[in-house]
Amino acid sequence: MTVQSASKPIKQLTVHTDGSCLGNPGAGGWAAVLEYRAPSGACKTLELSGGEADTTNNRMELMAAIGALEALKEPCQITIRTDSKYVQHAFTKRWLEGWQRNGWVTSTKQAVKNQDLWVRLLALTRTHDVRWDWTKGHAGDPLNERCDVLARTAAKKFL
Repeated sequence: MTVQSASKPIKQLTVHTDGSCLGNPGAGGWAAVLEYRAPSGACKTLELSGGEADTTNNRMELMAAIGALEALKEPCQITIRTDSKYVQHAFTKRWLEGWQRNGWVTSTKQAVKNQDLWVRLLALTRTHDVRWDWTKGHAGDPLNERCDVLARTAAKKFL
């Protein structure tokens, strides 16, 4: 079902994401599978991936969401399914709001790790209507498993 805006329908997507790190820190990869069901019922998917030579798993989890959102050309209604509670909880438990309010310092008075990526992701979520869902990793969810393969493949390019 498509939600109607004042000017045109807003596309609805489900985005599956995963990050991988071969060593932590180490060579890392991220992946996203964007799934769009057209009003006709046809399903279109787009697979994205990338990586870095020296990174962490959490950075790659963030990059998966960033990569997916940066690929979109118009505001959308999105459900992001991640196996990273770190990413999901930052939004659903409002950690990001607290970090910003406290000058990017955690409740334990430590600097927020990956602030550069959080700022980037936060800006992208303001363009879209985003809902965050968690899925257990390595538990048989076909598109989460696909993201895992894509992320690992991307990470191996940096070994």
